[in-house]
Amino acid sequence: MGQYQANCKTLIVIAGPTASGKTAFSIELVKALNTVILSADSRQFYKEMSIGTAAPTDEELSQARHFFVHHISIEDKYDVADYEHDALQLLNELFKIHDAVVMTGGSGLFLDAVCNGIDTMPDVEPETREKVQRLYDDNGLKALQDEVLRLDPDYYAIVDQQNPRRLQRALEVCYQTGQPFSSFRNGNAVQRDFAIRKYAILWDRQQLISRIDRRVDLMMKQGLLEEAKALYPKRHLNALNTVGYKELFAYFDGQCALAEAVEQIKIHTRQYAKRQMTWLRKDNSYRWIMPEDFDNIVSALRQELT
Repeated sequence: MGQYQANCKTLIVIAGPTASGKTAFSIELVKALNTVILSADSRQFYKEMSIGTAAPTDEELSQARHFFVHHISIEDKYDVADYEHDALQLLNELFKIHDAVVMTGGSGLFLDAVCNGIDTMPDVEPETREKVQRLYDDNGLKALQDEVLRLDPDYYAIVDQQNPRRLQRALEVCYQTGQPFSSFRNGNAVQRDFAIRKYAILWDRQQLISRIDRRVDLMMKQGLLEEAKALYPKRHLNALNTVGYKELFAYFDGQCALAEAVEQIKIHTRQYAKRQMTWLRKDNSYRWIMPEDFDNIVSALRQELT
């Protein structure tokens, strides 16, 4: 992690599991530092997905300027390399105006790309890619999950296990090289020309579960069912293979009752939060903070950086 130096531009990273209060904390920080927010939540990039991704509300957007929220369509191809390029380009412009910028989100891969760069992955032969595709086509998601668990349990612990493309990519590298996919994700970090301060929000497990359950209930009241129904015709798109939508798509398909679908959203969101925590705990450059620390952190950063 970059260290703070006088007259140095600083990227302040606010990470944490879903429903931990990252947006609210980041807004208070932005107000104190008179700066802006870069979202690193890959689900909030899509303009068609608002309620189910807990994107910043109109009120929150009016309190602080946000970048990378609803800037692309679910039809668009956009990956972590695109985000790294766009974010660094934007930071170059923002640091001409601001001494500090806040980046926040729950997508560890996207946060890491901006802070450390993207690890170089080995090339994969078409035959290997076809082999993995056949495994998925013939045997489904469970087969991908089982293979990743067998070949790379470390990556299995942090990957979105419901995302077939992530699992396929890992298996392609495993099959091609005979090495775990995770072994290629520990390269040397790229040195950025700005300092980086990284904070991760820590909640008591039961409190976080309660927050997740309340958030899902609120999403349903806000119209998540209607939002998912409007997106149902495009359910084949990878962007929609995400918690909050796929469970309701199963309901629309008659596979479960609505109450069961909502409960599944809560369960899968808790599992996602656990994977986020596992990812963050592997990175010792984060300073863990409790929600009651927020005011003190804001005050301290304001004194240091303004």
